[in-house]
Amino acid sequence: MTMPRFLAGDDPGASFPELLRRMGIEPFSAAREALSHGGSRHLYNALRADGVLPHATTCLALSYSGGVVMAGDRRATAGMTISHRTMDKVVQADDLSGVAIAGTAGPAMEMIKLFQLQLEYYEKVEGQALSLEGKANQLSMMVRGNLPAAMQGMAVVPLFSGYDLRRKVGRLWDYDVTGGRYEEHDFVATGSGQLHAGTVVKVGWRPGLARDEAVTLACRSLWEAADADSATGGPDVLRRIYPVVATITADGWQRAGDDELASVFERIAAEVQAR
Repeated sequence: MTMPRFLAGDDPGASFPELLRRMGIEPFSAAREALSHGGSRHLYNALRADGVLPHATTCLALSYSGGVVMAGDRRATAGMTISHRTMDKVVQADDLSGVAIAGTAGPAMEMIKLFQLQLEYYEKVEGQALSLEGKANQLSMMVRGNLPAAMQGMAVVPLFSGYDLRRKVGRLWDYDVTGGRYEEHDFVATGSGQLHAGTVVKVGWRPGLARDEAVTLACRSLWEAADADSATGGPDVLRRIYPVVATITADGWQRAGDDELASVFERIAAEVQAR
């Protein structure tokens, strides 16, 4: 297979989604095609007999002294059913950034894969990584591109975080379904459990948190969200399923191990039992 060639006026530049469009491939084509052949009900029935799509919640991000912590539970639900117990809602975008998803699982996973390819494609074409602000803008355009599906009930609402090498600080953004992006300076949460998780983080967050303190705060917020929200999964000790918790610093992305998280949740459980 040879590389595609474009005239000067048709050159897609460093945009991978635009490259796909110039080659006749529309991003999020699966969702759009299903919608064009009968609307959301056709897609629902094509994926699940009961007409309910898997959804993902709850995710959060908070800043600390070394960068940012991202965390998300592992449960995906379809109506009143647990459709998946080990979904990764927090994923690495590139060496210095990550994405957390809440919303309809299928379009969200497709969006993340396309976003990862976009960042890699840009770096190969331009010879340097896209700035953190540029990455946040690119994800905003992808969320905006999913708006037709969102209007049919298949919304994707991500969080984006990363370490800004220019400012030497961790930064985080949240989005709405229209692609609007909003930078938060301390913490942010999304999903069905965001009220409970966000409240815990709001009470416990302070400037200059150490890495272990930030990880513990993120875990405690997910614990309380799972305790109050049926769509949010707590730690499953029997199956050894723990939330995805990752730090992003100047040294890059690093996911916390299950042994560390097991120890953190044991302490949280002991504190709750003591109360």
